[in-house]
Amino acid sequence: MTTIKGVIFDLDGTLANTLPLCIQAFRESIEPLINRHVSDEEIIATFGPSEEGTIMALAPDYYEQGVTSYLELYERLHGMCPVPFEGMQELLQDLKDKGIRIAMVTGKGERSTVISLKYFGLTDFFEIIETGSPQGPRKAAAIRLILDKWSGVGKEQVIYVGDAPSDITACREVGIPIVAAAWAETAEPEKLLQLDPDFLFYTVDDFHQWLTERT
Repeated sequence: MTTIKGVIFDLDGTLANTLPLCIQAFRESIEPLINRHVSDEEIIATFGPSEEGTIMALAPDYYEQGVTSYLELYERLHGMCPVPFEGMQELLQDLKDKGIRIAMVTGKGERSTVISLKYFGLTDFFEIIETGSPQGPRKAAAIRLILDKWSGVGKEQVIYVGDAPSDITACREVGIPIVAAAWAETAEPEKLLQLDPDFLFYTVDDFHQWLTERT
């Protein structure tokens, strides 16, 4: 692979173990509105759109109330995920010190993304942040927007780092290398491997070492 000049990161399950927090906030915000239990599987099945899309899918009659409640709970419960993955802040600082372009493309909505990055103290690392849409997945389009803004950086010099099978398919659509992140407890390495990612790492440290050799 050529020298890497740009790295685009996912957030949930890639920068930090935020998925359990998301699920808990969804459950506590939605269940009182629809007066029934909502399983993890039912919540996860709605992922792709931003959290506004999840509320629309599970509590359409209470959309505004559900979104407001979710965001309040997401911030209040953020102590469930107090820090990024071990070594992630050092990795981002290393990239920044080397002048590598850093961006984010996440399926999260803008407001929850801002909450988490502020909580972790990571906001200033990202030159561009593209968030999700209530209408559905937009990662491929968001990656293209960043590539267009990064003039002088070729596709082959950019990697995307994400933990979901959909991240792999989005990168295939755009035509950039995908680094599958399998270091979260919520990761499903076997599903990632089935899609034949360009690279897969089980620890942040191993990824950081690999990246150091290519930047």
